[in-house]
Amino acid sequence: MNRLSHKTAIVTGGNRGIGKAIVRQFAHEGARVVIAARHKGLCEQVAAEIQAKGAEALAVPTDVTSEQQVEHLFEQAVQRFGQIDILVNNAGVFRGQTVVETDTGSFDQVIKTNLYGTFFCCRAGMRYMKQQGGGVIINMSSVAGIDGWAGTGAYSASKHGVMGLTKALADEGRPYGIKVCAICPGRVAHELVDASVEERIRSEAIDPYDVAETAIYLATLGPNAIVHRLIVDRLWADW
Repeated sequence: MNRLSHKTAIVTGGNRGIGKAIVRQFAHEGARVVIAARHKGLCEQVAAEIQAKGAEALAVPTDVTSEQQVEHLFEQAVQRFGQIDILVNNAGVFRGQTVVETDTGSFDQVIKTNLYGTFFCCRAGMRYMKQQGGGVIINMSSVAGIDGWAGTGAYSASKHGVMGLTKALADEGRPYGIKVCAICPGRVAHELVDASVEERIRSEAIDPYDVAETAIYLATLGPNAIVHRLIVDRLWADW
């Protein structure tokens, strides 16, 4: 408990799946959480749940493909809480199609959300963290950001881009005390975020709360330690 006391965290895609698990676990550890996603009602629902448990939360409906909406997100977070200590870039979309089957519109949507969205948020987050003298940025990549398989062309391209962006930002952030790292999960059982522990245990996919605990680990490392990337894969996955 309270490993994140007095910290403010922005979590994109924070109203469902991995993002929702991260928001819940961050709040449980004492963080003030800013929930950003496109669906206003779901964002407000998660914020109300957090507030009902005595933690501080702010819902800011945000489409990360929009530079203007991303800038508004950070302005609202700083206006409300005064600082941004942790940024989790979790918003993303997946299109399971072969490259030949992928139309340009679908490819653009995946790249705009997964890569441009991460870029827009990282850029804004870095500006504020430089002024503060430090912070942690966690980019949600994927095992598809390290490898690639049939049917993951657009998604894998976007997540490989996230890995390259993460490496560059880690180097740029070092002089300012800003850590930038990536989590690379395998298949996560997103739908189990609201299930009981027993139901989650029965699934062979990754528990979203395990990914959330990984984010907490990265956010609470000592000042002189950084893990550049962490792969969180299914127990039964092939290496």
